[in-house]
Amino acid sequence: MAYDELLADRIRDILTDQESLREQQMFGGLAFLVRDKVVVCVGTGSRALLVRVDGVRESEYLQVDGTHHAVMGPDRSMGAGWITVDADALASHEALEFWITAALEHNTNATG
Repeated sequence: MAYDELLADRIRDILTDQESLREQQMFGGLAFLVRDKVVVCVGTGSRALLVRVDGVRESEYLQVDGTHHAVMGPDRSMGAGWITVDADALASHEALEFWITAALEHNTNATG
């Protein structure tokens, strides 16, 4: 598995206080789960992070530079609330923390 290990370490640092945190190989990368639900997944290539956010707010989140609606292969949507974020858009701690916070907000409010 070839994911960005430095990005994974940065995510671990941010999620360190989550009691139910676990990591699992998923989506060709390394997923971070809280309460057994995906928060983010470190991927490969230029779209470094897959983020699970509130689908109602997806259009708002897609206004942020470096974001894209996530797809599973050619033109197969992952559904509302799945966003990829380019590696360049995650350079600062604040940028990564923004996405982790958005994902945790969804994770806390999501059912199932």
